[in-house]
Amino acid sequence: MAHTGSACEHDHHHHGVAGAALAAELDAAEVRCTAADQRLTAPRRRVLELLLQAGQPVKAYDLISTFGGDGPPAKPPTVYRALDFLEKQGFAHRIESLNAYVACRKEADGHAAAFLICDCCGATREIEPKASAEIIAAGAAAGYALTAVTIEAHGLCADCRN
Repeated sequence: MAHTGSACEHDHHHHGVAGAALAAELDAAEVRCTAADQRLTAPRRRVLELLLQAGQPVKAYDLISTFGGDGPPAKPPTVYRALDFLEKQGFAHRIESLNAYVACRKEADGHAAAFLICDCCGATREIEPKASAEIIAAGAAAGYALTAVTIEAHGLCADCRN
């Protein structure tokens, strides 16, 4: 799957998960689903696997085209339903500005998420935003009961700056 940033002339190193680490992540997801009385069906597991392997944001249509491997692509509703489930269960985040999805490897339910996004190569890093508590408090003061905070910050990663 191609990166989401514009073309630039240096190598990009995205750190997806593979091998035993990938199997461990998928097994941990299965355990979390079982504990929450949810099912990690084969399509949900496959979409999570693709997100973990990518190690970067992936557009839904790229997931659809690679879902079946060498076989036919998945039907769009299959992938979109899986993404919806993965988001609700805290296994993935939607990055609005890229219209893409990325695996969440943090185990905290409902945590605030902030993303540092490289506009050159598309590398994305999830961090815990300290400002989320202030945003939630400001929302409460304005009469909102916020359920999620997601912050997206764009710029250049260290590799693209050099």
